Amino acid sequence: MATLKTPANSPSPRDDAMQLYQAFKGRGCETSVIINILAHRNATQRGLIEQEYETKYSEELSKRLYSELHGHLKKAVVLWMNDPVTRDAKILAQALRGSLTDHKAVTEVICTRTTAQLRQIKQVYSKDYGTTPEHDIESKCYGDHKRLLLAYLNTTRYEGPEIDNVLVEADATTLHTAISKKHGGEDKVFIQIFSERSKAHLAALGSAYRKMYGKFLGKAIRHETSGNFEHALLTILQCSENPAFYFAKVLRKAMKGLGTDDTTLIRIIMTRVEVDMKYIKAEYRKKYGKTLNDAVHSDTSGHYRTFLLSLLGPNH
Repeated sequence: MATLKTPANSPSPRDDAMQLYQAFKGRGCETSVIINILAHRNATQRGLIEQEYETKYSEELSKRLYSELHGHLKKAVVLWMNDPVTRDAKILAQALRGSLTDHKAVTEVICTRTTAQLRQIKQVYSKDYGTTPEHDIESKCYGDHKRLLLAYLNTTRYEGPEIDNVLVEADATTLHTAISKKHGGEDKVFIQIFSERSKAHLAALGSAYRKMYGKFLGKAIRHETSGNFEHALLTILQCSENPAFYFAKVLRKAMKGLGTDDTTLIRIIMTRVEVDMKYIKAEYRKKYGKTLNDAVHSDTSGHYRTFLLSLLGPNH
C-alpha cells in the first residue's frame, strides 16, 4: 500500500547515524544529506538509526534535528521521525493543547483510526503528556462534537468486512426517522450509530440509505447538522466509503487558493505515506486532473519541497 521508496540495500543504521552526525558538523548542516537519508527509510529503520545515534553520540537525534533545521522542514522532519502511534499522539496533543484548538486535526486522528490504534494512542498520550485525551477533549471541545469524539475514542468496533444487512437497513430507517423529526435531541442517534458501527457497515449504510430514501446520507448530514459535529460525521462516513478520496480532498483544500495550510499538508503526508499514499495520489489525479506531486511542487519550495516530494515518490 505504501509509496515510500527505500533502497534495496539500505546502509546499516550505524552508517546512517554516522552520516547524519557528519552532516551536522560545521557551520550550518548539510540538509540534503539529512533529507536523502531520512526520506528513504521506513519507520523501523528510522527507529534503529535513532538508537544507534543516541548510543554513539549520547544525544537524541530528534533533538539535534530540531536544533539544526528550520521552518516547515523542521516541523515535517521532526514529526516524521516518530513511530506512527507516537506521531498520532503528538498531533492530537498539539491540536488539543495549543492556544487554539485544531478541531479538524483532532477529528481526523480520532475518527480515521482503528479501535486498536486508538487504544495505543491513548496509552502513549497518557505516558507522554501526563493526562488523557478524554480529559483534554472534555475541556477543549464542546456539544455533540465532543460527545461523538469521546464515544468514538472509547467504543470497541468490529473492523472486519462482514455486515448484517438487516441491521444496516434498520439503522437507515432509524437515521431517516431521526432526520425527519427535524429537531435537536436526535443527534444521539447519529452519535450511537457512527461511533459503534464498523466501516464496512457504515459504507453499506450510505448505500442502503440512498436506495431506500433516494437521498445521499452525506447530504442529509450536511442539512441536519453543522460545524465540527457535521465535519466529524462526514469524516467517519467518507473514510468508511473511500479513505483515499477523503485524504485527497483534505490535501486539495490545504493547497487551494492563496497561501498553503502547511500544518495540514505536513500532517497528512507524514501520517499517510506509509499507509495508503498510493491510493490517495490516484484519487487526487482522478478528481483534480493533476498529480499530487505537481500540486505540492507548486505550493512549496526549497528543502521543504524536496523532502515532501522525496516522501511522495514518483510523479504519477
